[in-house]
Parts: sequence; structure tokens; C-alpha cells
Amino acid sequence: MFYGLNKFVKNILPKTLFYRALLIVAIPVIVLQIVITIVFFDSLWIKTNKGMTRSLINEINTFIEVYNDEIYDKDEIKNLFSVYQDLNIEFIKDEKFNYDYDERWFSPIDRTLRRELKSRFGFQNFWFNTTNYKELIDLRIKYQNGYFKFLVPKDRVTSSSARIFALWITVPAIIMVIISLIFLKNQTRPISKLARAAEKFGRGEEIEEYKPSGAAEIRQAGYEFDRMRKRILRHLNQRSEMLSGISHDLRTPLTRMKLQLAFIKDKELANKLSEDINEMEKMLNEYLQFTSSSFLEKDEKFNLSDLLINIVKKYNNKNISTIIPSEIYFNGRKNLIQRCINNIIDNSIKYGDKVKIEVLKSNNNLFIKIEDNGPGIPVNEYENVFKPFYKIDRGRADSKSSVGLGLSIASDIIRSHGGNIRLEKSSINGLGVKIFLPV
Repeated sequence: MFYGLNKFVKNILPKTLFYRALLIVAIPVIVLQIVITIVFFDSLWIKTNKGMTRSLINEINTFIEVYNDEIYDKDEIKNLFSVYQDLNIEFIKDEKFNYDYDERWFSPIDRTLRRELKSRFGFQNFWFNTTNYKELIDLRIKYQNGYFKFLVPKDRVTSSSARIFALWITVPAIIMVIISLIFLKNQTRPISKLARAAEKFGRGEEIEEYKPSGAAEIRQAGYEFDRMRKRILRHLNQRSEMLSGISHDLRTPLTRMKLQLAFIKDKELANKLSEDINEMEKMLNEYLQFTSSSFLEKDEKFNLSDLLINIVKKYNNKNISTIIPSEIYFNGRKNLIQRCINNIIDNSIKYGDKVKIEVLKSNNNLFIKIEDNGPGIPVNEYENVFKPFYKIDRGRADSKSSVGLGLSIASDIIRSHGGNIRLEKSSINGLGVKIFLPV
């Protein structure tokens, strides 16, 4: 029960820090306003209005009692009450007057006035309207063959300070919430900036000089991220330069070995050594090409649909079927993406007769699925094949034609774009490669 309630509360709460912080600031202000308003209306405004309305009904009842006494002049009584009690009184003869009125239950003035007229002095036939006049209440009470018409100022039954109170309690609260919005926006902006920089760095994109800002804790996190980013870049550059240097240095002895093979009289031995040297040279070329392209290429926005269609056309293979929507744009390193797709298709063609390529796009992700009908890969080898230079069966006949870098390079390319790659059983009983890329 508590788990379900906790999950429900988490689902309805906002997900971003800005709106959560806004709730922390706004909810106490709103609750405080509601409590103060309820207390004010219950203990002050409603009770004050009730007392003022009761006083008015007492005056009306006094007027009717005095008016019934024959010793007093009727007109003189109306004049006295008009001057001293601020009651504009008129007697109208009309026995057919309809005393039905609109009972506005949502109006506190109408409710209080109706309750006092019924319960206090037992007036049964009465009629009133609080909306016909802006500043007056039209009140009519049956008397003999007609009715008394009282025009009463509204301030006799309601306090005007209620509006001023509502204004003073609402406007400052709104101003405080607006000020809080400005401050919260300024506090969450550095966090959003840090998150965008981390996201771009995770995708392998180039980040301009990052300047930490905001509160001390956020600034400290920004400084640590910038130091970490620079250390990682320095490590990657050193590793790439070192491996590139080693690869270049190995070319010289490989070239000498090729020349020395020409002087070996045993041709069978020379051919075997030549194959080994060619394999080593292919491995060096593969890695050199990858490190140079990943280091030099910059991000760009390109049409991924056109890129995939052109890749398939170059193979000129009728056994490759495609389901590719038009006009799918992606921001990344075009040549690396092309190299990744080529490596996967090369493996599919090598081990299968049919290749199926499908592209799907959702709001935030791009899915590329490449399937074949080959022998596939054992499930326990799915993670191992992404390791550099790893081969499932080194005794296979085609082991010399592969250096074990194809899927490893493809995985590095996809992960450098912030995506993911995984293997599964294909729908045509072979190997399926699924690529996830963030849009």
C-alpha cells in the first residue's frame, strides 16, 4: 500500500529541480494564505458581516414597530430614519407583488441577510436584491396591503476592509513567488549548463571552454567536472598518439621483413610468413585509420537516411533489403558512422546470404537494426566479440581475413556518440545487431 502511494506521489511530482524547488517555496506560501484567509473570513469578516446585518435588521424592525404606533407621524418617522439611520424608506401599495427572489447561495451577503430576516424576527414575505445597484441593497418587506422598500448602502452589511485585506495578502505573496522564480532560475541555470556540458562530453562532442558558475557547491562540481574532462582528454590524446607512434614504428621492421622474405628459398615458409606479416599490417592499418578519423573529425548534422542508402548501393547486392524512412537527420561524425555500418554489414555478408536493414525513429532515440541469416554467435559470446582483437574461433579458415576489430570499432563509435549497441537473435535465424542513438 505504502509502496503504491509512494510511487503515485513520485509520478505526479515534477521531475526537474527547478519546479521541485518552486513547489518547496510556493506550497508553504499558498498553505499559509489559505489558513489566514479561512481564519479571517470565519472569525472576522463573516462574524462582522453577521453583526452588521443583524444591526440593520434590528433597525428595520424598530422602524416597523414605531410605524405601527398611531401616535407618531408616518412621514416624520421615515425622515428620521433616513437622516439618522441612513435608510431610504418608501411604502408602496401593491398586494400582487411577487416575493420570489434568486437565492444566491455563493454570496456571503445574501446568505447572511436571508438568514437574519428569517430567523431573527420571523419575516416571511420579503424580497431583496444585492446586484441591481452598485452601492445599494434593494430590500422589500411586506406590510399590510403593500410593502416597504428599503434602499440600504452595502457598507451597512459588509466590511470594505475585506477587499483591502485580500489585496494585501495576495499581492505580496505573488511578488514573493515571482522573486523566488527569478532566484530559482538563476540557481538552476548553472546545473542545467553543467548537465549539457557533461552530455556533450559523453557523446564525444567538442565542448567550448566551460566556466563554472552558481552557488559554491555547484561551482565546485563544475570545477571538478572541468578538471576530469581535461584529464580524460589528455589521457585519450596521449594514448592515441602513443599507439599511433607505435603503429608507425612497426611499419619499418615489417617492411624489412617483407624484403627479407624474398631471399628465403623455402617458398612454403615464405608464403606463411608473408600471410602473417600481411595480417599484422592490416591490423595496423585498421587501427591507424580509426584513431586518425576519430581524432580529427568534427560533429556535423547530416541526413542519415541518405548515408545508409548510399552505403547499401555501393555493395550492389540484391540480398540486402532495407526499410529506411526518408529525411532522418542526425548530429554526429559522419565518416565514423559510415565506418561502423560498413563493418557490421561486412560481417553480415561474410557469414550470411541475406541481410536486412531497418531504421526506426522515436521522439528521443534512433534505432538501426541489421540482421542476417548466418550461423550467429553464441549468447555467452555477445560481450566478448566487442573486445579488441577477440575472435570466437581462432582456428576457423577465415580467421586470417579478420583482425577482430570490426565490432570493437563499431562499439567505440556508437558509444562515443552517446548511444549503445547490442547483439541478439535475428528474425531470420541469424545474428541481429541493434544500434541505439540519441536524437
